[in-house]
Amino acid sequence: MKKVRKNFLVVCVVVLSIFLMFVNAYAKEPYKIGALFAVTGAASFLGEPEKNTAIMLQEQINKDGGINGHPLEIIIEDTKSDETQAVLSAKKLLEKDNVLVIIGPSTTGESMALVPIMNNAKTPLISCAAGAPITQPVKERYWIFKTPQYDLSAVEAIYTYMKNKGIDKVGIITISTGFGDAGKKALHEMAPKYGITIVSDERYGPKDSDMTTQLTKIKASGAQAVINWSVGPGQVIVTKNWQALKMGIPLYQSHGWGSKKNIELAGKAAEGVIAPLGRLVVWDKIPDKHPQKALLKKYTQDYEARYKSEPGTFGGHAYDSIMMVAEALKKAGPDKKMIRDYLETKIQKWPGTGGIFNMSPGDHCGLDKDAFEMVVVNNGDWEILK
Repeated sequence: MKKVRKNFLVVCVVVLSIFLMFVNAYAKEPYKIGALFAVTGAASFLGEPEKNTAIMLQEQINKDGGINGHPLEIIIEDTKSDETQAVLSAKKLLEKDNVLVIIGPSTTGESMALVPIMNNAKTPLISCAAGAPITQPVKERYWIFKTPQYDLSAVEAIYTYMKNKGIDKVGIITISTGFGDAGKKALHEMAPKYGITIVSDERYGPKDSDMTTQLTKIKASGAQAVINWSVGPGQVIVTKNWQALKMGIPLYQSHGWGSKKNIELAGKAAEGVIAPLGRLVVWDKIPDKHPQKALLKKYTQDYEARYKSEPGTFGGHAYDSIMMVAEALKKAGPDKKMIRDYLETKIQKWPGTGGIFNMSPGDHCGLDKDAFEMVVVNNGDWEILK
């Protein structure tokens, strides 16, 4: 009896080994996508929540069985907030890792550096940066998409709100980076349409530590409001300088203001600062029937449970990009051209963290000013303005 049992166990082990060999031999290959995030360096406040989001989504998708049975493999590279490193990392993802798509980079300058590379490689890129030139003109950006709202749309949201408040003279202050350049251009381009006159136009560098001189000039110009266009430390410095100068006019920030860290760093100086922000930062304040509400709630709560911090606007850009690619892979398969075409023609009335996306052959972002809520800082928190 013992011998029979022993033989039975041996047979079971052999059968199990053969079964495992069969499974391994025929296991579905992973779908590889690349991710370029500024995990370190000056733009790490963007790249960290993007990286965290990518890791979390990869785990969630694979726990649910992957994509059509294929595990999702997101290969994350740190651009170190540097355009040259972004180019080197993109080439590595394309030539060594053979990725189907690249998500990112985190900044406008890095994204612009990759446009010719991705077009030549005939591989889709979904940028997590906001500058309009990333996807425009579309004819020259055939393989390029992005999930952050256009700076033009953010300007429209600001100017619309200003006009309703009787403001028609503004001073602008912009950072001398790709993001700042795009914002400056948009502010000037849209001003005549909304009857806005820019009475003062100031700039500052990414490493500048005091903008008192520029703000003093704006204060003396007769401006009824000041608009700062930047991301990162510059936003906080301008906010503190604005408060210290007691300028007596409201401060508007760009859509790059959407992180609680900015409020924490600026402290009491942030009170009253206004900005057009995506609904992710105010998800708990929008109606339950809103088509974005459920996904905003789940994403935020999942992220906070995992990382003990809020994802902010920037983590949301990675979320939207990855989920778009996951859907394209599921519906169109692991073909670069088919993924590109799916993004361009099938992402319609698509709720994401950044808004309701409607991409098209003429628009590789698919969002407009309706993607924003005008938000003010009140008692250290976000409050939707009516």
